Amino acid sequence: MTRYIRHAGVFCALLLVALLVNAARVQVVQAPAHDANPANRRQDIARYQGPRGDILVGGRPVTGSRDTAEQLRHERTYADGPLYAPVTGFASQLYGTSLLERAEDGVLSGSDPMLAPLPLWNDLTRGRSSGGDVETTINPAAQRAAFRGLGSRKGAVAAVEPATGRILALVSAPSYDPQVLSGNGATAARSWARLNGDGDKPMLNRAVRQTYPPGSTFKVVTAAAALDAGVIRDLDAPTDSPAPYTLPGTTTRLTNEADGCVDASLRDAFTWSCNTVFAKLGVDVGVRDMSATAEAFGFNDGGLGIPFPVARSTFDTSVDDAQLALSSIGQYNTRATPLQMATVAAAVANGGLVRTPYLVERTTRAGGETLRTAGARPVRQAMHPATSVRLRKLMRDVVERGTGRNAAVRGATVGGKTGTAQHGIGNAGTPYAWFVSWAQGNRDMEPKVAVAVVVEDASARRGDITGGGVAAPIARAVMEAVLGTRPGRAGR
Repeated sequence: MTRYIRHAGVFCALLLVALLVNAARVQVVQAPAHDANPANRRQDIARYQGPRGDILVGGRPVTGSRDTAEQLRHERTYADGPLYAPVTGFASQLYGTSLLERAEDGVLSGSDPMLAPLPLWNDLTRGRSSGGDVETTINPAAQRAAFRGLGSRKGAVAAVEPATGRILALVSAPSYDPQVLSGNGATAARSWARLNGDGDKPMLNRAVRQTYPPGSTFKVVTAAAALDAGVIRDLDAPTDSPAPYTLPGTTTRLTNEADGCVDASLRDAFTWSCNTVFAKLGVDVGVRDMSATAEAFGFNDGGLGIPFPVARSTFDTSVDDAQLALSSIGQYNTRATPLQMATVAAAVANGGLVRTPYLVERTTRAGGETLRTAGARPVRQAMHPATSVRLRKLMRDVVERGTGRNAAVRGATVGGKTGTAQHGIGNAGTPYAWFVSWAQGNRDMEPKVAVAVVVEDASARRGDITGGGVAAPIARAVMEAVLGTRPGRAGR
């Protein structure tokens, strides 16, 4: 009898071991497959069980969470959604996340291991921490000034702090309200279809994900290359530049909008934006040095994240002399995001140093304890310090006596460069109006802001569309907001 009891006991033990092995197989070995199964909603239910952390601007949340009492319980909300959409992106129960909502999803959703009270705690308990917060570098006054400045016009604005790379404003127009995508019902689905079908592409972040021909604003880069290479030594010496200028190896004649460009000095050519002078300068500098300078400013860098990805700004390095001439005035294959051109202006203002732009100042736990900070940012030398000093003077001349006078700010020193970029088949499209600038308050020790503005659909006669007339006033408003000066052009 004892033998049978012993056999039964061994058999039961084997059954118990088999159950434990099977449970381990299901819960450990097959866990990833079960988690990834579309029919398994436990992850989604857990994800939305608690409120999502907030994105902060100026120390105040511009996001929130609403308790719907449904299975996917907490739904994302947005304060001033269209204003901050190019920063926050959306967090949708149907369509996932974008921009900061995606890049910082681990912190905001509570899944980041750094949020757990102890290492591996959430792995052991299968739990989820409370969502943390993301504090941005955005200056709310500058953001509003850029948004109001663009108004109903299509375009973008980017503003950075030259000494640090902190992004102070990031605006894209037209915009949209991310709130309409937050739920998981028919309303969110209809909104998604409507926004994606809109020809004006309101969900496109033009400040960082759209590249444009920068036009004459790229002459800042060409001037830096010419000065660094020693092609230009005296800002006031004639440049031996014909007008019109026949592109090398072709019969195509390049002309100017301004008069007085024949043999113009670099100072005058920069102030009045002479295409012929800068096209010839680009050829004189050569493709190697032009490419090196452009890349030092950040062109051809496809790895920039702020933390979400930024489209690569391009300067073609495999061009002949005619193509190089056009590239050097911001045409041909030269393309840039507004954030890239703000970085160019910032480098001029910062002694030739390029600070990598960033958007997140720090992340915190729900109680306010810091998880991560931006820390020291990478830096590179885009031009010699002496070159940046001379370029600052050239950019000041543009605002004080040239095409950028609409950017002058009372109580501040401002440097700028206008641009009108042709595009489309046969250059038939409405020209893009550009303006890049930097500003330093009269009581400040260093420039406080660099701005780039592009307007795609300036509402004026084609011949009247200029960066100075259309884009410069928007840049002025952003600079005034950062400096805290009273609105109004200098000299009024």
